Amino acid sequence: MKPAWFLSVTLLLPPSVAVAQTAGDSTGAAGLGWVAERFPVGETLTYDAKFGFIKLGRAMMKVMPPDTVRDELTTHFRFLLEANLAGVYRMRDQFDSWVGADDFHSRRYIQEKNEGGRQWTDAYEIFPDSGVYWQQGVDTAQVASDNPLDDTAFFYFVRTLDLEPGDSLAFDNYFRPDRNPVVVRVLRRDTIDVPAGRFPTIVIQPIIKGGLFDGNKNGRMWLSDDDRRLIVQMKTKLAFGTITMRLINIVDPREEDTALRQAGRASRD
Repeated sequence: MKPAWFLSVTLLLPPSVAVAQTAGDSTGAAGLGWVAERFPVGETLTYDAKFGFIKLGRAMMKVMPPDTVRDELTTHFRFLLEANLAGVYRMRDQFDSWVGADDFHSRRYIQEKNEGGRQWTDAYEIFPDSGVYWQQGVDTAQVASDNPLDDTAFFYFVRTLDLEPGDSLAFDNYFRPDRNPVVVRVLRRDTIDVPAGRFPTIVIQPIIKGGLFDGNKNGRMWLSDDDRRLIVQMKTKLAFGTITMRLINIVDPREEDTALRQAGRASRD
């Protein structure tokens, strides 16, 4: 039997984004909703992780197969970071987010962490319609922000935004109100070389209290300056120092589908 916190209960897209995402008014990606159309199942971004010139490990962002949460169709996002600092400090952090297939509001968020030999899990059930969330190990519901998002969902949410250098955006939609606002500062355009290739990018400084970019003045994200808004590079501070994650591989089902269709047409010709 699932614990009461899991069974009992309910995490923002600002109005401007809700209007901009016209695909949200219809169902796409074979009935999986506009979120899956924007972020297709199987999209996988793999990164190396370095501490200065020392290779620490890898990171990965992946769109997992669709799932249901409390009978609602959701898109499942995963962020994984693994690091090993000369055998002295090891970590494996996995962050899973389930968001509504059409409204992009968080329904469930699970953090599984193993850092320096210490392991723990933080799990949340989020109810956007009721405006509350339940945390594993806590017997009472807590107030959630409107139109809630969690840390992993924010990685994908920022990819939907129109970003221009000089912009400073603040959002009050992190599911835990005490950690708002989430701030996104758009710093500049830049072209960078990473193992996956050369990318024109938009550089942003995200600030999420209690997350990877909490109080990190040097934290940066480089997003590809195109429609995909791939996260090409990230720089953030962890317990042992600042690490850089550089994109080394892209799996994009849309490109694979296009290649298959082109191959099919060529074979018919």
